[in-house]
Amino acid sequence: MVAGYRSSALGSLKVKRSSLLLLSNGFSSSLPQTPPCWTVTAHPCGEDEDLGKLVIMNANGSRSIDLEKKVPLEVVDRDERITIGASHGWVATLKDDGILRLQDDLNPYASDTDPKRIPLPPLVTLPHCQTHIVTNVAMSSSSPEDEDCVVAVKFLGPQISFCRPANKPEWRNIRIENPCFYSSRVMFSKKHDTFRILGSGGTLGRVNIHR
Repeated sequence: MVAGYRSSALGSLKVKRSSLLLLSNGFSSSLPQTPPCWTVTAHPCGEDEDLGKLVIMNANGSRSIDLEKKVPLEVVDRDERITIGASHGWVATLKDDGILRLQDDLNPYASDTDPKRIPLPPLVTLPHCQTHIVTNVAMSSSSPEDEDCVVAVKFLGPQISFCRPANKPEWRNIRIENPCFYSSRVMFSKKHDTFRILGSGGTLGRVNIHR
């Protein structure tokens, strides 16, 4: 454990000076079994005002693609009070009940008649931290149903939390003392098999999820 940081059993946070160029290599942000794509919008369905048909664009394409897949409009519209992040086609939602849920609505190849909903344990707020405003969410693999998948949630401020949804899920929390990371995003480096956070001034923090 590095001085100035508190770590959990899930991993320790190490800090070093680095550059943005180094951090940009090796991050996984798309589904490996499908072409990289992003969500453009969803066209409302006449029969259900809460659903829309998904519109995507492939990373190597120049035109949008209309799909028959139906998704909740509140997810695509990115209501920040509900949708707090997305990774590998999975959307992370957080509603008034305080439960973070993972759902596969933005995976264009997932079923819309039997969508997956994975609730995680109630969030635990560390002293002098908050868990209402989320910076972003990242995952270590393409599906939270993978046994070794770790979900990372970076909150605005000192707290970052980790959970293994498929393996006796519980939150492991780290309180970051260095304020240069308070508004940073967390990302997973597949190349280095670690979560990384880039702070102001080029400071790089990483979490070894296997410790």
